[in-house]
Amino acid sequence: MILAAGRGERMRPLTDRTPKPLLPVAGKPLIVWHLERLARAGIHDIVINHAHLGDQIEALLDDGRAWGVAIRYSVEPPGALETAGGIANALPLLGDEPFLVVNGDIYCEWDFTRADVALAPRDLAHLVLVANPAHHAAGDFALRGSRVADDGEPHLTFSGIGLYRPQLFAGVTRGQPAKLAPLLRAAMARDAVSGELHAGRWVDVGTPQRLAELDAELRSL
Repeated sequence: MILAAGRGERMRPLTDRTPKPLLPVAGKPLIVWHLERLARAGIHDIVINHAHLGDQIEALLDDGRAWGVAIRYSVEPPGALETAGGIANALPLLGDEPFLVVNGDIYCEWDFTRADVALAPRDLAHLVLVANPAHHAAGDFALRGSRVADDGEPHLTFSGIGLYRPQLFAGVTRGQPAKLAPLLRAAMARDAVSGELHAGRWVDVGTPQRLAELDAELRSL
């Protein structure tokens, strides 16, 4: 699942007329980098949620055939449903098995083939963490070996890439907004969240400046 329902307030005015996942980076929409990387990893069945200017997302990506994937859409009301609410709303499309979720507004070179092996049977979630960027110096969660906790060191930043079991969202009412972090912290308290550090390229494309910097970096490769 690619999360693409956010309004992108920090990216305005760019997102007043274009949904953030469609903003161009090095000649292609940000979300297309995900589609191409997922397809190369053998992940072809994809759900995309949307709200703000979602018709543009469907018009561009259609059924995904152009990128070798099959896309279905989970449409949310104006204002969207937050991360957990959006995932819970899409559960009928995601099935009963563990699934991968990727934020649509990041660029990341994590190896998507790891989605097949990263989630252990006893865990509800597996999170990909990264070193804290300057704009999020405090981080989100602690990584202790392969276990993720709310407190401790090193405190790292959640990349926006995670593997989840549907059971993590059992308490979320479909169609209602809900945040992801409280669900993850409750699972961490039961030692049911694993994680790993991704040391490669990752960018939270949250401002026009970071978008421009990523564009320049990728064009220079």
